Amino acid sequence: MKKIVFATNNRHKSEEVKAILAERTEVVTLADIGCNDDIPETGSTLEENAILKARYIYEKYNIPCFADDTGLEIDTLNSRPGVYSARYAGEPSNSALNMQKVLLEMEGVTNRQAQFRTVIAYIENGNIQLFEGTVKGTIGAKPEGNGGFGYDPLFIPEGYDQSFASLSPEVKNSISHRARAIKKFTAYFRNTSDKQK
Repeated sequence: MKKIVFATNNRHKSEEVKAILAERTEVVTLADIGCNDDIPETGSTLEENAILKARYIYEKYNIPCFADDTGLEIDTLNSRPGVYSARYAGEPSNSALNMQKVLLEMEGVTNRQAQFRTVIAYIENGNIQLFEGTVKGTIGAKPEGNGGFGYDPLFIPEGYDQSFASLSPEVKNSISHRARAIKKFTAYFRNTSDKQK
């Protein structure tokens, strides 16, 4: 089974991704390879940040690597918090304060349309491929649910009346932005692997 590195220290993300990719490949994290570096995320877009993280690990460890960057893009906030989602309320990252800031900015707003967007950058043999996944939905009036992480308690995906944090991990993993990006990534991964046989 092929081993690839997922360039993250986010336990929630790694568990989510490992569950989705479990049958296809062995996914190891930064902790698994002994990397404690503070990888710079200085890009101004999700794409730039994903590439920065993937390239950093690939060049240092010479292992095929993928990295993601995810943002919550809210229509009425001109697609904010976007690339700044994780630290929207300032340093250090705090999900509760981030959600509180979003709700304050949306007080009295009727257009609550939003989307989660994930961009995955995969690098192998020096070549970079990008994969994007989005899920549309709305921002709830208050946080609901105890599952998920980040803005999940606020985000209600289209077709559902519960927040991501209220849905089971199995349901969330089948419809999420990250799952959709990973589905494209694994289709590419399988296709290239088959050609190399």
